[in-house]
Amino acid sequence: MSDSCSLLGGLFGAPEVDAVFTDTARLQAMLDVEAALARAQVRCAVIPADALGPIEAACRVGLYDVSALGRATALAGNPAIPLVKALTAQVARDSAEAARWVHWGATSQDIIDTGAVLQLRTASGWVQDRLRLLCDALAALADAERDTGLPGRTLLQQAVPVTFGLKAAGWLDALQRSQRRLQALRADTLVLQFGGAAGTLASLQTRGLDVAQALGEELQLPVPALPWHTARDRVAEFGSVFALLTGTLGKIATDIVLLMQSEVAEAFEPAGEGKGGSSAMPHKRNPVGCVAAIAAASRVPGLLSTLFVSMPQPHERAAGQWHAEWETVPEIVRLCAGSLAQVTVVVQGLQLDRVRMQDHLDSHGGLLYAEAVAVTLAETLGKSAAHALVEQAAREALAQSRHLREVLAQMPEVTAQLSLPQLDALFAPDSWRGMADTWIDRVLAQRGSP
Repeated sequence: MSDSCSLLGGLFGAPEVDAVFTDTARLQAMLDVEAALARAQVRCAVIPADALGPIEAACRVGLYDVSALGRATALAGNPAIPLVKALTAQVARDSAEAARWVHWGATSQDIIDTGAVLQLRTASGWVQDRLRLLCDALAALADAERDTGLPGRTLLQQAVPVTFGLKAAGWLDALQRSQRRLQALRADTLVLQFGGAAGTLASLQTRGLDVAQALGEELQLPVPALPWHTARDRVAEFGSVFALLTGTLGKIATDIVLLMQSEVAEAFEPAGEGKGGSSAMPHKRNPVGCVAAIAAASRVPGLLSTLFVSMPQPHERAAGQWHAEWETVPEIVRLCAGSLAQVTVVVQGLQLDRVRMQDHLDSHGGLLYAEAVAVTLAETLGKSAAHALVEQAAREALAQSRHLREVLAQMPEVTAQLSLPQLDALFAPDSWRGMADTWIDRVLAQRGSP
């Protein structure tokens, strides 16, 4: 996994989220769980109160050699084993009696999983905040550009007119669904893991639930109905929510990249010194943020598949499947956060060429309005006959390089049904709006809804 200081970290990550998943941050999260466990057990009178001070004082990552813990992890099989050993030794320097109570009743997976949940909670909070900024920008864009027409494109070819406001509202609608999914994770997925050696907490005898509830309160995490050591649907769900968001960001980026094509040139990423250039071609204005977002959307599905493949974990402790999650989940979150950061900058500074959009509406001799004519004629001629008639007119317009309206105006079958003013109205700028304004208003009305 690359880090925020790597060559590619600035392109594919977000520094604030990258920092959450460094080795130091991972170890500190685990130490935070150990400290909270001691506090919870003192509250429940499971360990002596005078053990708390030495344990809490030792739960600072700066006291430990991270490189040495990494080397020990390679032998132990997980980072909690050498960390607990080092923590116990550190506490013993202050109080041998307190050292007896370090990690009392817990197992390595409790500390690793709950520490990871703390990291994911922090990272998802940042993502929610940044996503809110992006949604705000898209809401403003959808409202401001509701009258900006451009060709709608199906199979990458011009189809019928749409509005740029509607396109932005479509992006916003999908992101608002991601907002709701992220919010649900807080209660359903980011929960405490505390089950002891095999999920029974037998080492705490009758006080297991009391300690679990106190630990949940200390860490401000929901306490699930029972430990989930090898029930990994929560992990897969978490990854899925971030993968869906990453995919949506990739869709937005793909649309903008296509709009930036030289032959289209209807929208552009914000320009900046040193941004989007070419090492060979001085004239190039390449998409940068969008390309990074598309790359993330291409990588995340493969990572997500690892989480699903790892779900069938054996009995009460996995033999490799759990371990496969350790780097995979952070990488999904990092890529999502980096994509979100890039797309937010792009949307906030998006530059539109509205004249170019209007020119493209007229660039194919009015063919984009063919559907409107066919639907209108269908009211009297029937759908099949109307479609065939307009299709014939479109072929003639293309073959003769004439405007579709001109061809239609010379067809007796058409003029028998439509007057020339009626025909003109079908090619008027406002004729293509349809339900665009209604859809935009419906999406904007959902802003801030739970």
